[in-house]
Amino acid sequence: MQSLVEASSSTLMDTPGIGPVMAARLIGRTGRAHRFSTSAAFANYTGAAPVEIASADKARHRLSRSGDRQLNSVLHTIAVVQIRMPKSPGHAYYQRKLSEGKTPKEAKRCLKRRLADHVWRVMIAGERKAKSLPNHGA
Repeated sequence: MQSLVEASSSTLMDTPGIGPVMAARLIGRTGRAHRFSTSAAFANYTGAAPVEIASADKARHRLSRSGDRQLNSVLHTIAVVQIRMPKSPGHAYYQRKLSEGKTPKEAKRCLKRRLADHVWRVMIAGERKAKSLPNHGA
């Protein structure tokens, strides 16, 4: 599986918490990342984009129940792994959100959204790199 991910010119496995299985699941479920015009569109597709829930004068955000649940599961796993890795950028981000007063669930939700942006950017870069290689698609 690792050789297939590497053959796709993807650098997803350079991200802490993403191994060959997670990278393959991301690539397989997403297809071409270029089909999403923005990282926000990709986050919405994965279900990582928060949905506002308003009642009276109080507005909160919760995770979307829509979107690709398999991709959402992958992002959740990556987030949990990064939270548990003290030297990962995700751990620092999670701790910063907790210090801002967010609950652990809210902080994890923020991290998943940030990871969706990161994954989309890495996949776009990988597709551009693959396109520029000689004999691409041959």
